[in-house]
Amino acid sequence: MLEGLNQAMEHIEAHLDQPLDVADLARIAMTSEYHLRRLFSALAGLPLSEYVRRRRLTVAGAEVLAGERTLLDIATRYGYGSGEAFARAFRVVHGVGPGEARRSGAVLSSQPRMSFRLVVEGSSSMRYRITDKEEFRVAGKKARVPLVHEGPNPAIAAFIRSIGPETLRRVQALSDQEPAGIVAVSDQLDPSRAEGTELDYYHAAVTGAEVPPDLDVLTVPAGSWAVFESSGPFPQTLQFLWRDVFTQWFPSNPYLSRPGPEILRVGLSPDGASADAELWIPVERAAG
Repeated sequence: MLEGLNQAMEHIEAHLDQPLDVADLARIAMTSEYHLRRLFSALAGLPLSEYVRRRRLTVAGAEVLAGERTLLDIATRYGYGSGEAFARAFRVVHGVGPGEARRSGAVLSSQPRMSFRLVVEGSSSMRYRITDKEEFRVAGKKARVPLVHEGPNPAIAAFIRSIGPETLRRVQALSDQEPAGIVAVSDQLDPSRAEGTELDYYHAAVTGAEVPPDLDVLTVPAGSWAVFESSGPFPQTLQFLWRDVFTQWFPSNPYLSRPGPEILRVGLSPDGASADAELWIPVERAAG
């Protein structure tokens, strides 16, 4: 997996002055476009598209300072339709416009080339199982909330507090299969998984029963799921679990993530300081 990902990084470097198709990169990495975006974002800490943009503007910055091409030639070479668009993007990355940078010899920012390797520490094991599920429904209450990578998510906390106890009781009663009880369901996440992007959050139950019309429903197709177990401080352990699944488990196991909701079942301690969790990620077996 990591060898293919590094080959995709080499392809990016060789084609910074040409259009890049994520589907082509996925073929080079021998994975799906969806999984490539997810894996890159988890490993690199920024979206694939943002990495490509920063690398292009890093190389373009060197050409601006070299002074061998006109600014318009550089803009066109790296995919900008006008000098104005290039100048705006250049200023976002470098903090100075290309004209000023050339005149003053400004110090510019640089996005280093990335490559990936797997560090095996052996200090802990990840408990998981693979299970298949028929089509099911997620039923409960839904809100559009921002993504928060570390620490509490105030929008989700406020949303949960707004749900009345009678509604929670009815949602709980719908639970008739794994994962049991009321669960947290994340769907329609931005492919970049960038901090602050929005997602659909369901405070819901997994069910095969009929759903009352006043509840929100998400139908989930049949498929395979990787189920991970974790225990520790809340919410840090849960957020680190998401990170570890994509930075450690996927690169060393023959599975790819696939489109679909991610489901989290949490059992909080009485003081709310720690939790036992079960994270369900939709997966498919990698080809070959």
